[in-house]
Amino acid sequence: MKAVILAGGYGSRLSLQESDLPKPMSQVGNMPILWHIMKIYSTHGINEFVILCGYKSFAIKNFFLNYKAHTSSIEVDLRTDKVKFLGDNYETWNIQLLETGLDTMTGGRLKRIESILNEDFCLTYGDGLGDIDITNLINSHKESQKLVTVTAVHLPGRFGALEIDGEKVNSFHEKIEKSNSWVNGGFFVIKPEALKFIDGDQTIWEREPLQQIASIGELHAWKHRGFWKPMDTARDLLELNQIWNTGKAPWKIW
Repeated sequence: MKAVILAGGYGSRLSLQESDLPKPMSQVGNMPILWHIMKIYSTHGINEFVILCGYKSFAIKNFFLNYKAHTSSIEVDLRTDKVKFLGDNYETWNIQLLETGLDTMTGGRLKRIESILNEDFCLTYGDGLGDIDITNLINSHKESQKLVTVTAVHLPGRFGALEIDGEKVNSFHEKIEKSNSWVNGGFFVIKPEALKFIDGDQTIWEREPLQQIASIGELHAWKHRGFWKPMDTARDLLELNQIWNTGKAPWKIW
């Protein structure tokens, strides 16, 4: 199964010190948050990634093109120009980095790669971390036989609210008024047939597509009661780094 990661947005609410970095390349510890997300999936046996690029995609490409240099000790022989990577700090990942447009919306990015999504796939954003049990999420999706499974989490505030009856999502609202609601945690499992609800580049996945899928009873909720935190602001990034620096980051399941 592939994990598709949305990594092309502007991230305008996050003010980065490194102005040349797109949001998914913001560092938690000494590695991009994108890497942390991929490590979560990889721990559950998913090593096929499709990263949907847009804004400042060169930074993401450069990171993976030079991944061994970023993560390994090296030996350089200046007499022969030979470089040797020391140790076994490698990943068994296959990564497609696909250009999906600078101003394309989340649904539109998915629609652009519809031709390569011929089986159920995972989807998430390049800016949220949690101790998500991806294996149980996928199993729940398979058992439900629904078009889409969304990870539901508790968080007061500003995220798309889910009206849940048992495990069936009756409605999906982009904004919420009350606190302590179940909200969209951003880790999905999706059948390819769900992409027919996306019209084109300007379609936002969290609006009409999910709302329509919920209205026909095809949106399933998998409830996650563990740690989850998005990185929307500079304060969120600071807090994630503070958690990481304790040495007990809940999402570090590898």
